[in-house]
Amino acid sequence: PEPPCCSEGIRGRAGSQELPRAVPRGGCPQGQGSTFAPRQCLIGNLYPCLLGHCGHWAARPRLPRDKGRTALAQHVPAAPACPTLRQRPAMEAGDGTEETTRPLALSSFQLSKELGFLLPDPLAELPAPYGPWMEIAHDLPQLITSHQLRSRVHQMPQLSTRHLRGHRELHLAHLVLSFITMGYLWQEGEEGAVTVLPQNVAVPLWEVSQALGLPPILTHADLVLANWRRKNPNGPLEIENLDTIFSLPGGESLRGFILVTLLVEKAAVPGIKAIIQAIHAIQQLDEETLHRALRELAEAIGDMSTALGRMHDYVDPVVFYSVIRIFLSGWKDNPALPAGLLYQGVCEEPLAFSGGSAAQSTVLHAFDELLGIQHGPDSGAFLRRMRDYMPLPHRAFVERVRRAPSLRQHVLSCGDTRLRAAFNRCVSALVDFRSYHIAIVTKYVAVAAAKAKAEPGDRGGPSMGKPPSALDAKGTDPAPFKRGPGRTRHPDGHSEAQTCPHLRFLSASEPLLAHTDH
Repeated sequence: PEPPCCSEGIRGRAGSQELPRAVPRGGCPQGQGSTFAPRQCLIGNLYPCLLGHCGHWAARPRLPRDKGRTALAQHVPAAPACPTLRQRPAMEAGDGTEETTRPLALSSFQLSKELGFLLPDPLAELPAPYGPWMEIAHDLPQLITSHQLRSRVHQMPQLSTRHLRGHRELHLAHLVLSFITMGYLWQEGEEGAVTVLPQNVAVPLWEVSQALGLPPILTHADLVLANWRRKNPNGPLEIENLDTIFSLPGGESLRGFILVTLLVEKAAVPGIKAIIQAIHAIQQLDEETLHRALRELAEAIGDMSTALGRMHDYVDPVVFYSVIRIFLSGWKDNPALPAGLLYQGVCEEPLAFSGGSAAQSTVLHAFDELLGIQHGPDSGAFLRRMRDYMPLPHRAFVERVRRAPSLRQHVLSCGDTRLRAAFNRCVSALVDFRSYHIAIVTKYVAVAAAKAKAEPGDRGGPSMGKPPSALDAKGTDPAPFKRGPGRTRHPDGHSEAQTCPHLRFLSASEPLLAHTDH
């Protein structure tokens, strides 16, 4: 049974039929992170399957008028049969079952051979009925800095999601509504944060989130994967030829932050393809192909570090800390919103979700699963929770890699010293990347926080004049970023472990070790 706070249906604004309440799996989370059940959300005449990527759709039934929830329960069909992360077979990885031996195909998980996890050529405009959303989204920086966004949102009409078609329009709608949400909440800074998201934003955001299996908040999938365009459609995917579709306060530094992160995702593409090649090679006992795949994976991780280094060229640390950071903050364990956020018209209790994080990128999760990287209890739990912030097909890809035959065990059992060395180079490259990421976090959060304390001033953001409270409450000493085992506190209140594995690279007579103790 549904919990009391989510027991009523959401009435469709285009007519008198009712849509079933889109409830997190297990009911209203009441401040907890949730796993979404997209089968419960009806968008237009499409009824999405649980994983969304398999291409199976069923026509939405015509619901009788004024029959309430009883009629809905009788007329909503069961979800189309297709594999889902939450309905796992009893098998485990490497047990020789049919699923682990089937060839992997990137297209099965909405992945591109050219762009990896990036959404290929994202849409920049929604259908005409969503003009009111688009007008506000395109003018967000000016509306926020002039303190007019909230009044504009209050004037915005209640729009139904029934005209949205396909995952590309759904992704754009999620991007638009989550950008509006972040601007609305943080327009006046942390001390002026609102606790209620109006129904005309909350309900469509919730419905679109349910259809995509994403949380109703700005995620890495929105900010980076779906928020880019080429200036010259025929030009290269380089930062000089790229721009964002939507923005928030932060100017060129925000643009640089988004696009450099995009370039890191692009650099990972050969590594993603190497995962597929490695799994196939293990299944075929093809040591030469496996060695080549591991070499390409290590090179890709090195290229990701090089791309990440461009952050120094395009992002001002003070602007990031004092302006950009707040608009990426969530409302889980955040002192500015201790109870979470009330999604008006969705649930009677506030809900809590983490803000954007690099941990929401699917890339490193997939690399970890292939290489058998093991994280400590705290960091492991956090990283697993971040998978709920990934698009469902990407989450399914990580799960499929997890279930594949163990690369580490294969390298151990074959006794090939070349493979052992290639494996260790991949792990070493991953350590280097994470260490470099920690150094950048130190510069853009810890050091920038200290500078903001010493030199308060207006940089064009909402939280000027003193350090933002959510981060200040956690401490901004750079030392924790540089020490050994420990956790890094992030501005949305979550703890992200320093996921830099401590590894021993052992001789051929000793077992490989790939784990982190924190």
